[in-house]
Amino acid sequence: MAKRKLFRHAEAVGKKHNIDYISKGKRPPLLLHMEYEFLNKTVFSLVRKELGLENAHFFPTAGATVNPKVEEFVHSIGINMIVGYGLTESLATVSCNHLGEPYTVGGVGIPIEGIDIKISEEGEVLLKGPTITKGYYNREDLTKAAFTADGYFKTGDSGYLEGNELFLKERIKDLFKTSNGKYIAPQMIESKLLVDKYIDQIAIIADQRKFVSALIIPVYSLLEEYARENKIPFENREQLCKNPQINEMMKERIDTLQQQLAHYEQIKRFTLLPHHFTMEKGELTNTLKIKRRVLNENYKKEIDAMYAE
Repeated sequence: MAKRKLFRHAEAVGKKHNIDYISKGKRPPLLLHMEYEFLNKTVFSLVRKELGLENAHFFPTAGATVNPKVEEFVHSIGINMIVGYGLTESLATVSCNHLGEPYTVGGVGIPIEGIDIKISEEGEVLLKGPTITKGYYNREDLTKAAFTADGYFKTGDSGYLEGNELFLKERIKDLFKTSNGKYIAPQMIESKLLVDKYIDQIAIIADQRKFVSALIIPVYSLLEEYARENKIPFENREQLCKNPQINEMMKERIDTLQQQLAHYEQIKRFTLLPHHFTMEKGELTNTLKIKRRVLNENYKKEIDAMYAE
């Protein structure tokens, strides 16, 4: 308990020093800087050693969205994460943070020199520049579809520019449209919920539906521990997942995590499932990404129940 309390304090100091000041290009107050340096040598250095990162300089990351909470934590313990964005069609890098320069947690950096970025009316990130492909070999049909009339490459990613920084939302094709006409970014919502220690897997349901719901695979060991501590009887996972007290506890945690979401993006109902999503059932790709179409088929009964009047 004492070690956990010490680490939480160190983490809070690291966040204040590295996120509230350093990331914004500000100089931390002297006392804060001195406390951070002490904790960096005594606490964070041990964490980095456990991770095998004793002499780490910086870590570039791209290819998938970094959860802001994860990014914040990594920076707080003194690991320089350089977040970037790019595609094969752009010769990799489109934008990135720069070591020693201000950055915004949740963003994917500043466009590199020579890259012209604009956002379409639909919110799609469009690119033009010397490193952007001229087209696909012997595929005029694909090339024509991939570019706008004025020569910008369509990335298929939705995003926005804030100042000179780029922020991503979701793959355009992955956006859900509710029956009320609202667009939902499922992966963004899922990433916010996956930081909870009780949630192992989650699939957002919203396309052509009245509101957002979710299929959730809990971390069974922690859920069982919670049940035992709170004298909640159960004989198997099925009973555990259907228990009203368990569901109320999970609802409170979900509501806390989604406070910053727009009302129409928030999960209104969810179902706890007693078994994991698996590749064997066709529910996951070989890179462990969920196959939404298959989930909709395999859990049609559970999904329909969440939308029953």
